[in-house]
Amino acid sequence: MRRIGFSTGALARGDFRAALAILCQHDISIIELSALRFEELTPLVTALPSLDLAHFAFVAVHAPSRFARDSEQQVVEQLCLIAERGYPVIVHPDVIIEPERWNVLGNLLAIENMDKRKPLGRTVSELHEIFRLLPAARFCFDIGHARQVDPSMTEASLLLHTFGDRLLEVHMSEVNTASRHDPISLNAVMAFSAIAGSIPEEIPIILEPLIDQGQSAIGIELQRARDVFAPVTV
Repeated sequence: MRRIGFSTGALARGDFRAALAILCQHDISIIELSALRFEELTPLVTALPSLDLAHFAFVAVHAPSRFARDSEQQVVEQLCLIAERGYPVIVHPDVIIEPERWNVLGNLLAIENMDKRKPLGRTVSELHEIFRLLPAARFCFDIGHARQVDPSMTEASLLLHTFGDRLLEVHMSEVNTASRHDPISLNAVMAFSAIAGSIPEEIPIILEPLIDQGQSAIGIELQRARDVFAPVTV
């Protein structure tokens, strides 16, 4: 059975406690705690000791996607406090200025493939260099990013084939032309299904569609994700 959950940022932007309460109401045990904005990281790290996460089967944390260059060491130090609890940390490669600082996270660091806005980390060739500098790092496969970069899903297939041995988790959403994470459409379900068989069943699926303002519903997004992995009938 597929392990499917949500990013807290998709459910309640900037309010991980509210998102956790929502997830508990729906009996969802797979989560990614979002600190996507720099100002969200310190409150999350400070709150971690008091959060009741014992009933969650998988917990990851998404690091800030943007911060000042001179804040890099501060960010890494705070992420180390998260990693000490055994939680993997998802990082966008374009925020990594000095890779040697990040190697301290070892295999609890997971590099995410990027959308077309970003200058690197979008393709196999771009990620090869990043993993060369971060040899212990794992891979967070964002299937929506991959589809936006290459709608044929060829690059998505290559990413899974090349870095499948590093795969830690999958991000799933519809990524529009403005690189915004929208609810999963039926067209996206069809596209994602083409490579779903390359994603091992035990890999956690983190849903990122923004539904915090009623754009969709938890049950709908869960079903769309399940449909991606449904057996093909003829």
